[in-house]
Amino acid sequence: MKDLFDKIITNKGPLGKYAKIAEGYFAFPKLEGPIGNRMIFNGKEVITWSVNDYLGLANHSEVRETDSEAAKKYGSAYPMGARLMSGHTELHEKLENELAEFVNKEKAYVLNFGYQGILSTIDSLVSKNDVIVYDIDSHACIVDGVRLHIGKRFTYQHNDIDSLCLNLDRATKIVEKTGGGILVISEGVFGMRGEQGKIKEIVALKNKYKFRLLVDDAHGFGTLGANGSGVGEEQGVQDKIDVYFATFAKSMASTGAFIAGDAMIIDFLKYNMRSQVFAKSLQMQLVIGILKRLELLRNRPEIRSKLWSNVKALQNGLRDQDFDLGTTQSCVTPVFLKGDIHEAFVMVKELREKYFIFCSIVVYPVIPKGLILLRLIPTASHEMKDIEETLSAFSKIRSKLYDGTYYKIAKSIK
Repeated sequence: MKDLFDKIITNKGPLGKYAKIAEGYFAFPKLEGPIGNRMIFNGKEVITWSVNDYLGLANHSEVRETDSEAAKKYGSAYPMGARLMSGHTELHEKLENELAEFVNKEKAYVLNFGYQGILSTIDSLVSKNDVIVYDIDSHACIVDGVRLHIGKRFTYQHNDIDSLCLNLDRATKIVEKTGGGILVISEGVFGMRGEQGKIKEIVALKNKYKFRLLVDDAHGFGTLGANGSGVGEEQGVQDKIDVYFATFAKSMASTGAFIAGDAMIIDFLKYNMRSQVFAKSLQMQLVIGILKRLELLRNRPEIRSKLWSNVKALQNGLRDQDFDLGTTQSCVTPVFLKGDIHEAFVMVKELREKYFIFCSIVVYPVIPKGLILLRLIPTASHEMKDIEETLSAFSKIRSKLYDGTYYKIAKSIK
C-alpha cells in the first residue's frame, strides 16, 4: 500500500511543477499599498492591471468612510451564526430588496462567499434525475458545483449554440426517462477571454427545449447594461434568466455574493443551500459597505462612464497596434501572443522590472500550448497616462518576443 502523499512527490500538478521558479513572483506575488491604478510590487511602484476593482470603489472616499464606521460600530463578528439560526438582520433584508430591484428580479438572497455560493446553488437546484448542460469554458466554481451532481452532466462547446442544442437533445432523452429536468449554466462574461455568454441565443431555445437557466454574472454585474445591472440588461433578456448570480468581489470591491430570481426559487434556495444553512452569515460591516457601493452604482453614472472610457482607450489603442484581443465584449482585456512558458516568464519579468507594469500572465494548461495570454483589467481608477505607458511598453515587449530576444534569455537560464 502506498502512502497517501507519495503522489505529491511525483506529481505536483500542472501549475505546482513551476512552483520553484514562480513562487512569490509569477505566482503568489505581493501587491502592496492602497488598491488602485498604481501599487507597490517588489518595492517599486507599478501600473496595476490585475485587480478586479472595476468601478474603483475600493478606495473611494465615501466607501472607505462607510466601511470604517461600520467596522467601528459592529466589529467583524456580528451577526454570529448562519442566517437560518441567528445571523439574519434587517440590513441583510434591506440589501436583498435593493439588489432584487436593481437587477429586476422578484427576490434576492445575499450569500457569504461567491465561490461556495455558486457551487451550493448548483448543488441545491439539481437531483440525481436531473441533467446539467454547461459551457465548457465555465469558471472553476461552476465546474466544482457540477462535480457534486450525481446525475448526468454534459458540456457544450464554448458559446456554440449548435453544440448546446446537440447536448440539449441528449439531455431531453434522458429526463424523459428519469422524470427530471434540465439546468443550463453559462457565465455572463467569461473572465479569461472577456466574451459575453450568448444569453439571448440561449433563452431563445426555451421555445424548443424545456430547461432552466442559471447565469453567473460575476464580471457583468456593475459593468454591463444601461444601468450596470449586468449581462441580462445588456442583452435585453434579464427576465428570461431563471437564477441570476453575481459576486461582490469584482465591481463592488468587497466580499460575498447574491442570487436573484422568482420568489419561489429564492425561497427554496434559502432553505436548501448547504453553504448558507451551515455557514456564518455575511458580516454586518460588509453588508453596510455593499449598500453604500450599490448606492454609488445606482446614482453615480459618471463612475461607469470613466470605466468604459478607459476600457475603450486601452482596447482601441492595443488594436491600433495590431494586438490580438480575441473576441472580448467586456472590460476584460486579453492580449494573446505566441510563445512558450519560459519566454513568458522572461517577458513578464521585464514588463514588471523595466516598464513597471503589472498584469496577470496565463499560460498552458489554462490556454493552449504556444500561446501567452497577458490579461489586463482596466478600472475607473486608471488614468490616460497609465494607458499610454502600457501601450508603449507592450509594443516593445512584443518586438523582443518575436525577434527571439526572450527565447535566447530563457534558453540560457533553463
